[in-house]
Amino acid sequence: MEKRNRKNQLILRLSDDEKYILDAKCKNAEYRNKNDYLRHLILYGYTYFVDYSELHDYNVNLSRISKSLNQIATRISSTGNIYREDMEEVKELMKQVWRTHESMLSKQPYRKH
Repeated sequence: MEKRNRKNQLILRLSDDEKYILDAKCKNAEYRNKNDYLRHLILYGYTYFVDYSELHDYNVNLSRISKSLNQIATRISSTGNIYREDMEEVKELMKQVWRTHESMLSKQPYRKH
């Protein structure tokens, strides 16, 4: 077992209402336990939860679009009915879509568990 670097224990007494609120906030914040939640509050003074489900859906749809576009590009290149410049333009558009996606991700707050 590794050594613990936190040797100071804190005993906190709460009313039933306060304990209920603490339990609800810990659950909503999705911390592993109350210690992590309270330690984060002490160190940073705030906590927040970001719902990434819509971003995940966006990512899935973007991936589907990308796969479809790649299939179209492959089909066009095999038939020879499109110019190379058009293919480069399609590739550049996909790069722009991914850059937008990455930019959106980089602006999201990050919380380490």
